[in-house]
Amino acid sequence: MDLTVVAYAVYLLVSIALTVWVARTLSRHGRIFLADVLRGNEKLADAVNHLLVVGFYLVNLGFVALYLRAAAPVTTARALVETLSVKLGVVLLVLGVLHLANVYVLGRIRRRGAMDREPLPPVEPQGFTAPAGA
Repeated sequence: MDLTVVAYAVYLLVSIALTVWVARTLSRHGRIFLADVLRGNEKLADAVNHLLVVGFYLVNLGFVALYLRAAAPVTTARALVETLSVKLGVVLLVLGVLHLANVYVLGRIRRRGAMDREPLPPVEPQGFTAPAGA
């Protein structure tokens, strides 16, 4: 069997498994953050979470598919390992960048929402300080 086909198969299996694992992890643990960003609206948080997961899958699996082709034929075991390490490394970097972009955008939304909230009413004075020199 051609080692290039083996490289493709291993690359696809590992990349898809990593994508599914990261998406599920982000979805499960990001739901609390989304609920906070969306001021406790659980239904909206679930809907946004689901949409983010779908978008994450589409972008990352699309990238994995586009990045499948090897630049050179894989003829040795060494070339197989090197090709896989480069391809999987790039996939991991893309996963990380997508995650950081999501967190950044949600953080900005959260900050903006915090500024839009009504400020707390001022506290009435509990005593007075005598003016200097009095």
